[in-house]
Amino acid sequence: MDPVKALKQVAFHLERAGEPTYRVQAFRNAAAVLADLDPADVEKRSRLGTLTDLKGVGKSTAGVVVDALANREPSYLAKLRHVDITGGEEMRSRLKGDCHVHSDWSDGGSPIRDMAEAARDLGHEFMVLTDHSPRLTVANGLSRDRLEKQLEVVAELNAELAPFVVLTGIEVDILDDGSLDQDEDLLARLDVVVASVHSKLKMPRAEMTRRMVNAVSNPHVDILGHCTGRLVVGKGRPESQFDAEKVFEACAEHGTAVEINARPERLDPPRRLLSLAVDAGCTFSIDSDAHAPGQLDWLNYGCARAEECGVDPDQVINTRSAARLLSG
Repeated sequence: MDPVKALKQVAFHLERAGEPTYRVQAFRNAAAVLADLDPADVEKRSRLGTLTDLKGVGKSTAGVVVDALANREPSYLAKLRHVDITGGEEMRSRLKGDCHVHSDWSDGGSPIRDMAEAARDLGHEFMVLTDHSPRLTVANGLSRDRLEKQLEVVAELNAELAPFVVLTGIEVDILDDGSLDQDEDLLARLDVVVASVHSKLKMPRAEMTRRMVNAVSNPHVDILGHCTGRLVVGKGRPESQFDAEKVFEACAEHGTAVEINARPERLDPPRRLLSLAVDAGCTFSIDSDAHAPGQLDWLNYGCARAEECGVDPDQVINTRSAARLLSG
């Protein structure tokens, strides 16, 4: 077992389990340190017990290396594998990609390549890169110039990763009047546009309804992201108030998919609203909203909720191939 790969697997499973970033980073840092060494040197240090002499390699990370070189599953990794996400298996088996993924170009913690390779290794055919738009400065949102540069980077990466493909996209802020936080001509160049409310979440119901209806009616918008903005862990955050029937009717009319956000602290929309969206005839996108590689494997949370609420897999846009997704 390759020790660098084993360290990365531990980091992946730590992210999947929602463990603190510092713990995840310890294993990623150790993997980076070992990747720069001659494998023979790593083996020698393992035999001599001097791995921890390396800066960035501690007792736990060294233990993973020793186990890997002995061709046994690292005990640290074995302990993490029991964290299972159950439910939604049939729906999950139909998904071909993830339409809402962040990288370190905005508020994600990993490079685009790392996110893409993790998505590929999970069996995806595609991943949509949806870093934030410029207004969300706290998330290092992408200006026009930065987004145009990202498009060039994605094109280069796709040449290397084919047949896996990174589709271009954005999570664009829905502004107070329902307009979008990026230039229209640039939005038109993207493969997928996720539109989300991130500000003034306590806006009065009527105003929020108009705001969201305007956004989902925009021809550039493909997906309405985490529609209520709620958080269900820690101190939590209440749902935004809007006329869900009007918003979902507009989504169905304009072909805008309603996102089933799989992040465990969001699980948005709530079941009652998800059922309303089903009744309205909406299409859906089951997305991880991943900010780290291990979070890409959170899709089962969304898949389980989709199955509970009677979502037909044929109504889920990311059960389609990338080519069919782009053709509409």
